[in-house]
Amino acid sequence: EMQRASLRAELSVQKEFCFDTETTGLDPHSAELVCISFSYRLHEAYCVLIPPERNAAQKVVAEFREVFGDPSILKTGQNIKYDMLMLRQYGVEVKGPLFDTMLAHYLLQPEWKHNLDYLCETYLGYRKIPTENLIGPRGRQQITMRSVDPRKLMDYACEDADLTFQLKQFLDPLLGQNKVDQLFHELEMPLVPVLTDMEYTGVRIDTRALNDYAGELRGQIIALEEEIIALAGEEFNISSPKQLGDILFEKLKIDPNAKKTKTGQYSTNEEVLVQLRDRHPMVEKILDYRGLKKLLNTYVEILPTLINARTGKIHTSYNQAVTATGRLSSNNPNLQNIPIRDENGREIRRAFIPSDENHLFLSADYSQIELRIMAALSEDPQMIEAFAHHQDIHALTAAKIYKIPVEEVTSDMRRKAKTANFGIIYGISAFGLSQRLNIPRSEAKELIDGYFGSFPRVKEYMDLSIEMARKEGFVQTIMGRRRYLTDINSNNQVVRGMAERNAINTPIQGSAADIIKAAMINIHREFRKHGLHSRMVLQVHDELNFDVLKPELDLVEQIVRKEMETAVSLKVPLTVEIKAAGNWLDAH
Repeated sequence: EMQRASLRAELSVQKEFCFDTETTGLDPHSAELVCISFSYRLHEAYCVLIPPERNAAQKVVAEFREVFGDPSILKTGQNIKYDMLMLRQYGVEVKGPLFDTMLAHYLLQPEWKHNLDYLCETYLGYRKIPTENLIGPRGRQQITMRSVDPRKLMDYACEDADLTFQLKQFLDPLLGQNKVDQLFHELEMPLVPVLTDMEYTGVRIDTRALNDYAGELRGQIIALEEEIIALAGEEFNISSPKQLGDILFEKLKIDPNAKKTKTGQYSTNEEVLVQLRDRHPMVEKILDYRGLKKLLNTYVEILPTLINARTGKIHTSYNQAVTATGRLSSNNPNLQNIPIRDENGREIRRAFIPSDENHLFLSADYSQIELRIMAALSEDPQMIEAFAHHQDIHALTAAKIYKIPVEEVTSDMRRKAKTANFGIIYGISAFGLSQRLNIPRSEAKELIDGYFGSFPRVKEYMDLSIEMARKEGFVQTIMGRRRYLTDINSNNQVVRGMAERNAINTPIQGSAADIIKAAMINIHREFRKHGLHSRMVLQVHDELNFDVLKPELDLVEQIVRKEMETAVSLKVPLTVEIKAAGNWLDAH
């Protein structure tokens, strides 16, 4: 206890310190703390062991509440959100400026690995003690940190804190040299406490609705199986790619040029089937069948198993260091992947509900943010004009491409223009567009040529992006996030084409990511300032979702709209659609 007291005294007078936690598991909502290590001088570290008994543990952790809560001390960590969540379980909140070595490296080299072992070898030329040395390789036999000999544990934990502290000193100046320091300190780091809060809060799930829906899906799957087998004229296992390939290509011969995989069986992946959609009615049914199975296995049956016994909620984990464009990714469950384009996928949203009957589920969605960013970046006067006057951008695009007045645009023309609008952002080819719209390639080429004829500045912007990538080796977002495109000068046309599409899309998609992150930080700040009980609970693509206490609804709506619409100032207005209801589906 004396030793802990003197460590606290030392920490309390530092400008900055680094800390790390060792725990009994990977899930911060169910793991327990085993020890906390600290470092505030190079090559020196201290480790505080946490007793296994919960009340005793609580007492020891609480001794450090003031130090962690001191807003004037900078705290460094590697994947610090995890450690912050662990401390939250013991009632300790980490305040003050943060420095996450994992996120610093992510901004410097988005496509590389960011784990501690890798960073130490790369930047410090040091091989740290592998975790496996303490708890054994992954698998059933693996023990937890709790069972490790305390001497070994302390060496390991101290080394982690010391190395992370060293890495911070090394990476910090690199942020400035690469001009991503502002992005780091003003966007990525302030976002960490926001995500910590969201994950800690969690979201409630309606298991009964899910179980009912599972039954419904199983019924649909069985019906499809019967239809497929009837079309095949014989029993076979639809889930076996080999058997399916034989039926489609040997028996029904729907494609004389069918490709085989390395193992000598026919390829029946989604890409192949989508192209053969019109050759035989069975193909569409197989795609549906796979979609439903995936929905059932990935979401409907899995969501209830992810509910935390202690909180009764699901606690998604958000990852800030995964995508190359700067968007957040999530897992357990992966929210970004819920297939919302089709009726069945949308049903999943019905299961996300408010925390109790005094709350509502509120969903706020940026409308067409990527097209607006494209208008702003390309400075195309016609697009800017359209957004400024809240016109229907897809109808307007159709009118320009088809050279007719807006009033005469048919719904089919609008649909084609809409697909072109979104396709252009991703650098779609005439072939890609013809496939997506199911039209001849010549018509798709006319569409694209008509598009660039109508919006010449967009074409200029695209050429300029590719030019910049060739010259600089990277492209960047409005907030200076970089993505390095090493393949942009490749001799291989396919590889180069991919890099060129990324050069066009990354500034757009990455800027959308920057904007929603800025909005999240500002909303979180305003909620705190007003002492609200409502909470932000989910972030998916261009939308934010909230668990709102009913009496706070008007204020929440005002804050969310204002902060989302003014997160950045662009040459076009950002508009947000907001709706509150009894579940996520109805709020959307």
